[in-house]
Amino acid sequence: MKLAAAVVLLLAATLARAEIDRATMLRVATSVVRIEALVPGRYAVGSAVIIGPDTLVTSCHVTRRASAIDVMHGGLRYPVRSQRADIEHDLCVLNAPGLGGKPVELGSSAALARGQEVLAIGYTGGVGQQHSEGRVVSLYGLDSARVIRSDNAFSSGASGGGLFDAQGRLIGVLTFRLRGASEHYYSAPVDWLRSLLESSANAPAPIAPLAGQTFWERQPPTQPLFLRAFALLQSRDWRALASVAERWADEQADDSEPQRLLGLALDQLGQPGPALRSYERAVSIDNSDASAWFHLGALLHRLGRDIDARRALEALRPLDDELARRLAARLGHS
Repeated sequence: MKLAAAVVLLLAATLARAEIDRATMLRVATSVVRIEALVPGRYAVGSAVIIGPDTLVTSCHVTRRASAIDVMHGGLRYPVRSQRADIEHDLCVLNAPGLGGKPVELGSSAALARGQEVLAIGYTGGVGQQHSEGRVVSLYGLDSARVIRSDNAFSSGASGGGLFDAQGRLIGVLTFRLRGASEHYYSAPVDWLRSLLESSANAPAPIAPLAGQTFWERQPPTQPLFLRAFALLQSRDWRALASVAERWADEQADDSEPQRLLGLALDQLGQPGPALRSYERAVSIDNSDASAWFHLGALLHRLGRDIDARRALEALRPLDDELARRLAARLGHS
C-alpha cells in the first residue's frame, strides 16, 4: 500500500473510534465481584464476572489449587458449589447458589480492532474494585479466537476480572501480564468462554484442585509464537527473534505484528533493506499499527528518504502522541 493512501484510510478509521461513557462503566462494574480461593496455607484473592444466574467466570490460575471458593458480593459471602474448567485457556465457570446479580452481555473478540477503547475492571491488589480505561494494543490468533493484548494496567487480584468494550459487553477475561514490559496486559477471549459453556465434555464438578497448565505458562517449543517472540525481544536475541517472527508471519499472514518484529530484528542485524520491506508489509496489513509506523519512519529517515518518513509521521500522529513526538524529534521538526 502507498504511504499516502494508507494515511487517508487511517484517518477515516480514527474518526470511528468509540469511547466508554461513565454510565456504561457503572453498569458493568456491579457484575464484577471479588473471590477468595482457599489454597494450601492461605487464601488466593481474585476477581470474577457474573455471566448468568448464580454463574461466574474467572481465571483458573486463581482457583485451580482451591479446596473451597467463596464469592464476595454486596457485603455477603456465597460459597461456590461446583465449577467447569478449561485449564488450557485459563477459564473456570463457577456456580454460587443464591448469588443473584445482573449478568453481563457477552461480546466477541472477532470484531475487535487495534486502538479500540476498552475497559478493565477487577479487584487490583485484592482490596477495592478498580477501573482501568485503555485500548487494544494487539490481537493474537490462537485456537479459533484472538487473545487480547491491551494497555489497561492491572495486577494481582484483578485476574478473572472483565475486559469490556464501549457498549459494556464482556470481550475478555483478565488473565496475565508480562513483567518488565509496558502495554503487555492479556485477556482470554470470551469466545473461549462460549465454547466452554457449550461443551458437553466439561461437566460441572465439585470444588477440588485441578491439574494442567495454561497456554501462557508453557515453555518453548510449545509456547505460543507471540509469547516466544516477546521473550526473545526482551532478551535482545535478534537472530532467534528473526527466526520466530518469520515463522509467526507465515502462520499469521493477516497479522502486522510478526512483520513488525521481523523488521526490528533484521534492522538490528544490519539488514535495512529486508527490514524496510517487513515494516512496509506491517502497515499494509494494518495501518493502525503505531509501532510499525514509528519504526518505518525512523528507518526511512536513516536511509535519507525524508519525504516518505514525513508521510509515516502523519500516519502516526492520530495513533500515538508519544511515538509521534519521538519520530518528529528524529526528523527535526514538531
